[in-house]
Amino acid sequence: MNAPVVAVGSDRDLLRILQICYGLHALGLALGAFGAASLVGSFLFGWPSIIAVILNYVKRGDARGTWLETHFAWQIRTFWFALLWAVIVALVSGPLMLVIVGFGTWVLGMLVLGVWAIYRIGRGWLRLNNGQAMPI
Repeated sequence: MNAPVVAVGSDRDLLRILQICYGLHALGLALGAFGAASLVGSFLFGWPSIIAVILNYVKRGDARGTWLETHFAWQIRTFWFALLWAVIVALVSGPLMLVIVGFGTWVLGMLVLGVWAIYRIGRGWLRLNNGQAMPI
């Protein structure tokens, strides 16, 4: 188990940015879970996650060479892999909807993807709060 790393100086500012980004991603997921949008749709296309990804790209260069860099990469990869898997689910489910099966694969695929996104954001945020880098 890795020992927690203490943030000092500019790391505190980056830590604050990461906390905000995890919070924005969590807000996007919550809006999807409790609002009219779907969980994955809100995560990928809602303003909270879009703002978080933009912040990740803008600030990740400042974190280069620190343990915080892994969290920026983790959040960016979570967003883009979620988008990739959503496209794959859509491409597989779309044609199958002609024979009704696609509706089930769509719902199941998006449900699994939503749970995966919740896991990724939750795991990353917990490790950040514990001062631990993300595995690469």
